[in-house]
Amino acid sequence: MTEEKSANFLEEIVEKDLEAGKYKHIITRFPPEPNGYLHMGHAKSICLNFGLALKYGGKTNLRFDDTNPVTEETEYVEGIKNDIKWLGFNWSDEFYASDYFGKLYEFAVTLIKNGLAYVDDSTSEEIAKQKGTPTQPGTNSPYRDRSIEENLQLFAEMKAGKYKDGEKVLRAKVDMAHVNMHMRDPLMYRIKHAHHHRTGDTWCIYPMYDFAHGQSDSIENITHSICTLEFVPHRALYDWFIEKLNIYPSHQYEFARLNMTYTVMSKRKLLKLVSEKYVDGWDDPRMPTISGMRRRGYTPESIREFCDKIGIAKRENLIDISLLEFCVREHLNKIALRRMVVVDPLKVVITNYPEGKSEMLSSENNPEDHDAGSREMPFSREIYIEQDDFMEVPAKKYFRLAPGQMVRLKSAYIIRCEEVIKDASGKVITVNCTYIPESKSGSDVSGINVKGVIHWVSIAEALPVEIRSYDRLFNVENPALIDDNMLDALNPDSLNKKIAYAEPSLKNATADERFQFMRTGYFCIDSDSTKDKLVFNRTVTLRDTWAKEGKK
Repeated sequence: MTEEKSANFLEEIVEKDLEAGKYKHIITRFPPEPNGYLHMGHAKSICLNFGLALKYGGKTNLRFDDTNPVTEETEYVEGIKNDIKWLGFNWSDEFYASDYFGKLYEFAVTLIKNGLAYVDDSTSEEIAKQKGTPTQPGTNSPYRDRSIEENLQLFAEMKAGKYKDGEKVLRAKVDMAHVNMHMRDPLMYRIKHAHHHRTGDTWCIYPMYDFAHGQSDSIENITHSICTLEFVPHRALYDWFIEKLNIYPSHQYEFARLNMTYTVMSKRKLLKLVSEKYVDGWDDPRMPTISGMRRRGYTPESIREFCDKIGIAKRENLIDISLLEFCVREHLNKIALRRMVVVDPLKVVITNYPEGKSEMLSSENNPEDHDAGSREMPFSREIYIEQDDFMEVPAKKYFRLAPGQMVRLKSAYIIRCEEVIKDASGKVITVNCTYIPESKSGSDVSGINVKGVIHWVSIAEALPVEIRSYDRLFNVENPALIDDNMLDALNPDSLNKKIAYAEPSLKNATADERFQFMRTGYFCIDSDSTKDKLVFNRTVTLRDTWAKEGKK
């Protein structure tokens, strides 16, 4: 099978099923557990499940796997729904595993009546020991041969709340010598006296994932139940439950989960970063969560493009995060409004420009989009430029500002450095220049050849803003390999804050706008902004700086 075909093996399966008349239409599902916010791995799954259904005229259900009341919250439910909608997808029906608690209980009773499930009083440690090892068969529980009548009574008493947490469990009676450890009498129900976010205190027994998942798929007539590779060993049990219950035969298929460099894709690890305050929440722009990406300024189009580019594989691999950044650069370059913002200011005085005068100059909003129009910018005698755009002793082929050297101010005039003013320590604090009045942008200036173009802001109208620049969350390429020492690999420079000076048009920036701060990077306004203090997040640099570091 070629790499191209391998990337679309699920599409091939669906096409064959439809051609064979196996299904009239396909039904997929996205089954998140509401115990945290979605990350980029979930984005891949969302694009896959919804994308398959859209391509082949089917539908996708959103079903929350809310079988563990201890870790689940309504906040996460709403956050997950917002993330899916933001990515550009709409589900056909909204379900919850808790919708099926009554039906799942009936399924369990059916298995007990058929001699295929039993109540076990063993402790979790005893059950683990009974399981044996991958090379040694397990041993039967001393409670495995309880009568059907006794099991029915005990299970009903479990449901009625007669027993404490951990005092009893319900197990499937499969095969304690099975080569697949998941088939060695797996747990079906455990006791949890905990308040559920939807069912309240109605239930004190809750189904395990392996029992709830396949049966929920079957109830919804899911044709293609798509999971990540870690669920391959679970497939035999998925099929066993469906076969023994003689219900709609949903089928499970597996694909490789998303692993990206310099981050982690584990809710448990991400929760640790949040709860121990190594980041500022699930939507911290350094986090690989969808909400974090959204706050940082990533677009749903760029994330969908990324998921399309990486394809669907059958084996685990590590995707370079630079590919995701490439996708967002490509999209932002097309849609981002250009703005002038000086991050490291150096004062320039244009000595032959009239004092007190100010004029408005027109500058294009996006050279990639002619429909984006232009905006007016104030220009005056005193401006800020970037420190890096001046060099007292210029290097070879340095085309920006230097003593006796000319440069063009973007959308304004050509200026020439005439004098350098320093403080007592020898640091350059002001550069005095002259301008060529007839060199206004768009004018025909013959005989003057200027190679450098720099951005600027008028000091009088400059808008102070906070710039937040983000870098890799971890210093090592694959932090998942150092699980125990993950925190030691956190990048101490993953967030830097600085006050910059922006053109006044940014005062009216909105949350849905994207900006390219010229020659600096792509930015969006942050939710921390107030009317008195604007905060901008750097989504991504203009170029892949990490690629350069790698070559070094």
